[in-house]
Order: sequence, then structure tokens, then C-alpha cells
Amino acid sequence: MRTCLAILGVVLLVGPATGADTQSSSYARIAVLRPHDGATVDFEAGYIRHLDWHRQAGDKWVWYGWTVTYGDRQRWFVYASFGHAAADFDSPVSPAEDERDNIANVTPHAEFAGNGLYEYLPELSRGTGEPQPAARLELTTVELTAGSATAFEKALRGEQSALQRETLWYRMLAGGDSPRYVRLRPHASLATTIAATASDQALADKVSSLVAKTTVEILTLRPSMSYGLTSTHP
Repeated sequence: MRTCLAILGVVLLVGPATGADTQSSSYARIAVLRPHDGATVDFEAGYIRHLDWHRQAGDKWVWYGWTVTYGDRQRWFVYASFGHAAADFDSPVSPAEDERDNIANVTPHAEFAGNGLYEYLPELSRGTGEPQPAARLELTTVELTAGSATAFEKALRGEQSALQRETLWYRMLAGGDSPRYVRLRPHASLATTIAATASDQALADKVSSLVAKTTVEILTLRPSMSYGLTSTHP
């Protein structure tokens, strides 16, 4: 993992959370790697070697790894770490050595295609802010029209008490066009993922006037390409 935050057009979202207490807030890093054409096997082997470096370096962070199974980014790799204080990002494990190992094992077979910093929104969510390590993950990315973040969050807050399953909302702070939100919903199987996705129309109708673009992808957890996950995490 690159320890320096490679921001794609750095954008700080100044919106509903400008008064947030960063001491108690929970933050996540979500990043994307795109394997070179024909290099998926070599990429996966190199990434696993890179995770071995994290083990040897004594990294205390937990890293999730998923492959995009359904979506325009099929076969791309999403990796993420959750539940951090803001100060955690100032002291990652051995940045220079991490970068050197990345260059040796990962970048020959893939390109870094995205890197975002997100704040977890517990008042909109059901869960702890760290997704259960389920077999599937429904990843929804919502890009809003300018100036609609407050109304969007208000609409989601009104629906929070009715949530029946783990539903984690994050506000992007840096890493791309804003305002942008992502929702993570872990599922045990593809069948439950399909059923949950098909039931989303009610919420979509309530916020449709605020949304510029919505992308839904289904990801598959890669335990061998994750680090620090256990059957009881989080």
C-alpha cells in the first residue's frame, strides 16, 4: 500500500461535518489498483508478497482486499483500512520501505487507479464503521450535485432507524470529485447481495434529485490478499 496519500485532484469537502471532532471521528482509506492486461496472476502474487512485507514490518493496521466481480472495473482490486483516528495517517508503518517494496512487487504488474480518504458517518449507518469480512461486498458510490450534501445526509438520517442490515456510509474528504459518498454493505452470498440491491428503489427515489451519478459494484473478498482479518473481526 502506498503510505503517501496519492490524491487524484485533491478536494477537501467542506460541508456538514466542518465542526466534527477529529479526535473521536473514524476515518478510512479506500484505494484501487488496476492490474495490467494479462498480468492478473503476477499482480496477485506480487501483492501477496507485499503483504508479507507488512507482516515483517509489524504493521498494526488491518487491510481488506477485494476483487471487483460485477462492474465496469471488473478484475480491478480494491483495498482499504478502516476505523482510524486522523492522527493514524501521520504515522504509517515505515513509509520509505513500504514504497520500495511496492515498486519491487506491485507496480510492475498494476497501476494505482484511485486513493481516497473518507469519514465514517455513524448517524447514517448501521454498524461499527469496519465492515464484516463477508464473502461479498456491495459498494455503492454516489456523486451529488453541487450544494446538495446537507440535504442528502438529512434524507439518509431520516432512514437510519429503518435499516435492517449492516449499512456503512462514508463521506469522501479527499481523493476525487466532490461531493461524493460511498456505501458498503457486506453480504454472505451473491444471492443476498442481489436481493438487497433490488430493494433500493425507495431510497433512490427520495434522493434522486440530489444525485448526479450512482455506481453499484459487487466485490469479492480475497482473504489471501487481506491482512489482519479474522473470523471475528471487527
